[in-house]
Amino acid sequence: MKSPYLSLNPFIPWMKEKHPVEWPKKFGRSAELEVEIGFGLGDFLIQQAQAHPEKNYLGIELGWVYVQRALRKINLAGVKNVRVMQADIRVALERAFLEKSLHNACSLFPCPWPKKRHAKFRLFSNGFLKLINSRIADDGEVLVVTDSRFYLEWILSQVPGTGFEACSKMVSPRFFTKYERKWIASGQEKFYELRLTKHRHIEIPLKEDMNLITYRVGNFNPDRFDPPKSRGQIMVAFKETLYDPKQQKGMVRSVVGEDSLVQDFWIEIVRKKRLWHIRPAKGCSIIPTAGIQRALDLVYNTTRG
Repeated sequence: MKSPYLSLNPFIPWMKEKHPVEWPKKFGRSAELEVEIGFGLGDFLIQQAQAHPEKNYLGIELGWVYVQRALRKINLAGVKNVRVMQADIRVALERAFLEKSLHNACSLFPCPWPKKRHAKFRLFSNGFLKLINSRIADDGEVLVVTDSRFYLEWILSQVPGTGFEACSKMVSPRFFTKYERKWIASGQEKFYELRLTKHRHIEIPLKEDMNLITYRVGNFNPDRFDPPKSRGQIMVAFKETLYDPKQQKGMVRSVVGEDSLVQDFWIEIVRKKRLWHIRPAKGCSIIPTAGIQRALDLVYNTTRG
């Protein structure tokens, strides 16, 4: 069986990192940092890194299957100035990057989400453009290429007030990505290129991680333990509870949703000496947010009841 990747070295487990991430340390040097949003199979990311060895390139992708395929290609190509991370780009920009820390960014053939009910999933909304503006250096640029005229026009409608100047044109195929090949095979010969050049800075501070409050209680009854859900701006749901009487340890699978971030993790309730400790389970990758604290609070209040 062929290994899905040759090495994990280019991969950055950013949720376990101190935020913001110190990018020069991750690359072993200081250089202009360029980001590709949704790099797919990694072809364009690798091409750019090979063509510009003086720059650092970071690919951000949501799906692990794309990350592992890109890792294999990066190692086979032998490029040393590429790193990849698995993340929602909105969350990553909010927490992993300082203002003006990116030189340029690009996104090739992002999903246009054409149905009205899916509009909330579209990238490059007015709010997202303000966020990426804050992370792009002065006079930096965001490149977007799409096969959809509808999506191009929608992005253009989002640009006012974001600190970007927009310039669009039709271009021939030249990016050699999976989706470009797909559209060429279906007969499309021209695509829409949009360049957003920063002319005014939008200030959006880094979202800081919380110092989580964990708890200790005197009693815990697993038979009566049934923490409630939480609705509103922060959504918390508890999916399952496990308990090992021998180890005197309970585990609660918790799902927290806030803004565009969803975290699925375990809270442990474990006895140490005379007290039960309530805390995120060791080994869980979480971003310490208000939602995580809310889940801990709900578990604590349930044990007290």
